[in-house]
Amino acid sequence: MHVKKGDKVVVISGKDKGKQGVILEAYPKKNRVLVEGVNIVKKHSKPSQANPQGGINSQEAAIHVSNVMPLDPKSGNPTRVGYKVVDGKKVRVAIKSGESLDK
Repeated sequence: MHVKKGDKVVVISGKDKGKQGVILEAYPKKNRVLVEGVNIVKKHSKPSQANPQGGINSQEAAIHVSNVMPLDPKSGNPTRVGYKVVDGKKVRVAIKSGESLDK
């Protein structure tokens, strides 16, 4: 996958197009990511010991990884991801600026 947990991304398609957020979780086997504040859904919960009232909660749902693009660390614009080998390690780089996306 071209994005990882902790990356700042922008949504490029769907109902939340244009929204920015940080990746909270990544699910590589399903090709999906959980982005902070994006794809909010209502979840009905039954009353339980932890939540005696029950009710309707809002939470993020996963979106397909092809619908997000990482932000360029230099300019803050969406960029594609390339790969380079630096010191024997494969690192992700922003195509627009050549800046490294890995810390």
